[in-house]
Amino acid sequence: MIGRITAPHILCVKNITLSVDEAVIRTVRLYAAERGSSVNALVREFLANLARREDRARGARQRIRELSKQSAARIGSRSWTREDLHER
Repeated sequence: MIGRITAPHILCVKNITLSVDEAVIRTVRLYAAERGSSVNALVREFLANLARREDRARGARQRIRELSKQSAARIGSRSWTREDLHER
């Protein structure tokens, strides 16, 4: 059998410095250790999830804008007053 040749994966990473309360760090270190992880891995995962959610939300907002431009529905002039809404 001939060995497979795979393309190398190049990851570009950026180091950041965070200021976090000592009590928070202690708690998070314990949390990470209990899960066989590290604070760095937890932060990296959190930020990746945040970025994915924001990308999805941005895409959804863009699709809504596109659909609203294609829609035949139009908003007419206001036919009511504030007082009309509060009448009992």
